[in-house]
Formats: sequence, structure tokens, C-alpha cells
Amino acid sequence: LEERRFLEGLGVAVAPYLAIDQAGDVKAWDFSTSRAVLKTRRLGYDGKGQALAASAPEAAQAFDRLGAAPSILEAFMPFRCEASAIVARGAGGAMAAFEPAQNEHRDHILAVSRVPSGLQPATIASAIATAEKIATALDHTGVLAVEYFVIDGPGGEALVVNEIAPRVHNSGHWTQDGANISQFTQHIRAIAGWPLVAPQTLGRTRMVNLIGEDATHWRQLAGEAGARLHLYGKRDIRPGRKMGHVNYVSFGLHKNGGG
Repeated sequence: LEERRFLEGLGVAVAPYLAIDQAGDVKAWDFSTSRAVLKTRRLGYDGKGQALAASAPEAAQAFDRLGAAPSILEAFMPFRCEASAIVARGAGGAMAAFEPAQNEHRDHILAVSRVPSGLQPATIASAIATAEKIATALDHTGVLAVEYFVIDGPGGEALVVNEIAPRVHNSGHWTQDGANISQFTQHIRAIAGWPLVAPQTLGRTRMVNLIGEDATHWRQLAGEAGARLHLYGKRDIRPGRKMGHVNYVSFGLHKNGGG
């Protein structure tokens, strides 16, 4: 809730929402115009703490199912795709931005990030500018990620902020192999007070998360052309658990397009 109010105060587009503190609050939502997503205000990630509702009774039941935790009810956005922008801000206010990625989620978990994103140049510029605006307003030092819904607006592509993460982000893991500097190194430079490096995209990159049993195929993945394997060293494999990721980089093939 605080995040939504903060973003609105900056003039940043967010989905329509309603604060929910008790089950009866959901009756104020007009379900005739939009389905809604109930989200707990804290400890939600990878689809946890969320429920889609098409009616007030469904939303009230979901609220109880989520432990009656303070929540927000948010309009379901008919997005065309999802994207994220990752920026770094130094202690003195200097900014450096990575190229935005297009993201694909499966079962509410990030599955694939692609760079270039295939978004229009104006959309890319807007994604970066919004992320920089948020980082500045927070007086943030370090890496910050902003996740967007990309929708078809009256004037073409438009962005709606889904959430912000004041840290390195899963959708930025492509930078480990597809950019001249990774988000991790850039974060360290920012918080250490060192000059930031201007990020450059080295090639067309696809980051694929290894979720659950996907990680058992790591030997095969490591041998694939263009693959850069990153395992997290987690001992227990569980469904929905991120065990690592693979970056596939095609150097010299970078241009703004999907792929």
C-alpha cells in the first residue's frame, strides 16, 4: 500500500487498487468492470500471498485464506508482456541504467528474461526514466529494479508499474554474461562510492531460470552452445525453488528486437 501511494505521488502509473483491512472491504470493488488480484502487503513473492478474484465473495474467501493479512485489491491488468528496468544510483546521485528486459513468468515465477526486449524505443526510454525517478525519490544507493506491465494504451505501448525492488534482481541476471558489467559488480561500486560503469549490452541474451528439477540437467545445459551456467549451491531441490540460471548469449547479434 505504501509503495502504491509513493508511486502515485511521483505521478507514476500503477493499476487501480483498494486497501483491504477486513473481508468486508472487498465489497467496495466494482467487479463488473475488472477482475482483481488480492495481494498481501508484506512477504509476497513469486505468486505467494496473491489470489485472483472475479467477485466479492471470491475476494473475501481469498482474504481469509491468506490469513486475513492487510492487503490490497488491484485491478487485473490485460498486459501484452512484462518488462523490467534495472538502474544503479551512486551515493552522489550518479545514474547508470542497463537495457530493459522482457520477462516471461510461469506459475508466477520468472522463467525467462530476454534482451533486447523488443519494446519501442520510446517505451525503453520511459522504463529507464521512471526507474531513475524512483531511485532518486528514494535517495537510493545501489541497484534498483522496476517491474512493469506493458499494455496497449490509446497512444500505443504504455507502462504500468507492477512492483519495485531496491536490490539486485532475478531479471538482471542476464548482465553477468550479456553486459560489460554485471548488476552485482555495479551494486558494489555504487555502495562503495566508486564511479559507476556505463552498461553496454554485448549481445542478444536469454536468461533461463532453473526451477526445481530443471537443475538436475545442469551437465547437459553446460554443454549447450552459448550457454553460461550459474548454480546457486542449494542442497534441497523443491518445486518452485530457483536453483540456478543459464545465460545464452549470441555476441555481435544485438539489435532491438525479440529473440
